[in-house]
Amino acid sequence: MTTYKYRAQAEDGKSYTGVVEAYDEYAAIEKLRRTYPIIEQLAPVKEKSGASLRFNEPLWVSDRTLSVVSSQFAIMLRAGLPMHRVVELIAAQTGDRLMKRILLACAADVAAGYSLARSLEKNGSKIPAVFIETVRAGEESGTLEHSFERLQNYYDRSHKMRAKVRSALTYPIVVIILAIITISIVMVVLVPQMISSFATLGAQLPLPTRILIGFSNFMGRFWPLLLILAAVIGAGLYMYGRTESGKLNYSKLRLKLPVLGKIARMNNAAQIANTMSTLLGVGLPVNRAVEIVSRVLDARSVAADMERCVPGLESGSTLADTLEDVDNLPGMLVEMTRVGEESGSMEDTLNTVGGFYEGEAMRASDQALAMLEPLITIILGVFVGFIVISIYMPMFTMYGSFGA
Repeated sequence: MTTYKYRAQAEDGKSYTGVVEAYDEYAAIEKLRRTYPIIEQLAPVKEKSGASLRFNEPLWVSDRTLSVVSSQFAIMLRAGLPMHRVVELIAAQTGDRLMKRILLACAADVAAGYSLARSLEKNGSKIPAVFIETVRAGEESGTLEHSFERLQNYYDRSHKMRAKVRSALTYPIVVIILAIITISIVMVVLVPQMISSFATLGAQLPLPTRILIGFSNFMGRFWPLLLILAAVIGAGLYMYGRTESGKLNYSKLRLKLPVLGKIARMNNAAQIANTMSTLLGVGLPVNRAVEIVSRVLDARSVAADMERCVPGLESGSTLADTLEDVDNLPGMLVEMTRVGEESGSMEDTLNTVGGFYEGEAMRASDQALAMLEPLITIILGVFVGFIVISIYMPMFTMYGSFGA
């Protein structure tokens, strides 16, 4: 429910001000007209303390939370509980602060007679469109329990796939970060202390040692500027990635990377197939399903191509024909979509294809990790070997001069 501040004129001609709670402006006006024939002003009350209270909330609702919530909705609706009571119970049980706030707001709206999908659309800007539209389709068709069962399966699979890919990439990223920190400390702190005595030799130092000393002096003198430069570049890349052109270009670059690009393409194909299967399974038309898919895809460049498929579908083209114009889609996804359309079993076909590409993404992640571990070891070995050789070569020179 939203709180509105109003100024209205009563039948005696006097103006009154106050606040009223309602689902939207139309409901607020309808409620006020029962007392005041003329509504002079109506505006929502801005929250003052709500923003500070939301610093403890997550930035988005995770797939894991959506899976658990969908399972709870399906179980409680099968038990015959009224919708507003179901929303209240789930809001009380969830540990996700963002989801709790959204569901508490929805509980008040549902108790006032509004649909769950409409309330989620109003209060849950951070809820995925797939979730809201699937709930809407379930309410309109009277199969809401079935819709939540499909959502539970969809988000459970999505959570497992994301967790698998994330865990595969976490190890090399952590190793690289630790290696950079360690080498920086060695170059700035330890190397200058160990090679300071070489300056007293008076002899020409070997080339690797001179390179190491020069790089160490550079790092020791300019490391604050290097940190500032890295921070500025990182912030600039981040801000550019927040723009539409940045999201589009980053998406294209990610899909073209040698190893990670394959993982991204497999993930993208699985996301398209699973989302389409879920939306078609609850009765949404193909053009509406494609429109929703274009709003939730991780790959922004593919999402833009999917969005351009909607006019073709509305003019009578098949889904497979429109997907042929989408870049970076596996050919098998397009052909299996065509098979599903011709056989009348597109929902089941896409569900099978989604499972296949989930497995392919996980296998690609395992292969990438298996290739990345020895590569990281070799690169670190080269750096460490160069440092050791650069330090020990002057010692050999010094021992040789003493022997002569």
